[in-house]
Amino acid sequence: MTEITALVAGLQQRAVGRDRLMLGIAGPPGSGKSTLAANIVAALKAESESAVVVPMDGFHFDDIVLNARGHRSRKGAPWTFDVAGLEVLLKRIRAREPDIAIPVFDRHLEASRNAADIVNADDRFIVVEGNYLLLNQSPWDRLRSLFDVTLFVDVPIQIIEQRLLGRIKDHGHDEAYAKNWILSNDLPNARIVIEKSAGADVVVANM
Repeated sequence: MTEITALVAGLQQRAVGRDRLMLGIAGPPGSGKSTLAANIVAALKAESESAVVVPMDGFHFDDIVLNARGHRSRKGAPWTFDVAGLEVLLKRIRAREPDIAIPVFDRHLEASRNAADIVNADDRFIVVEGNYLLLNQSPWDRLRSLFDVTLFVDVPIQIIEQRLLGRIKDHGHDEAYAKNWILSNDLPNARIVIEKSAGADVVVANM
């Protein structure tokens, strides 16, 4: 049984008797959260389950806001997200409101696209993914109770650095820019996630 198959089987077992199950996937940047979330949803759909990904990154503050606050150089840090907005959205999803529009972050635009996807009232599995979903600091610590199951993606910091370097260069930046951004921003953010996240129900080693 593959890891994804085992995870999906576990989620289906936990969902017995429930109309909806909300999974929170946390982990540092570059750990593979987005890919894991997409693979879980694809596997659930292959089992004729209704499932959708809800990305935390849709709640990035826009660069206009970050520039005004002097936070642009730390984009992606915990204080550069609309946590309250994410909390409200998750509560609406738990309440199974119909046709809930969700924002999605576009890495090519480096901005969120509002109402870029929909969570339907009959979507049974909601897979929320983001760096700080298990952060044990206020206001992020209010989110944990909104998940039925939590998962943490555990990846060595050296592998994270390699992945982030490749990601930034793939977006058209040179190696000097990529290394500077990683050292000044991405790796500090990764260490916050690794050191300040609460324990998860499931830990996955994504190598």
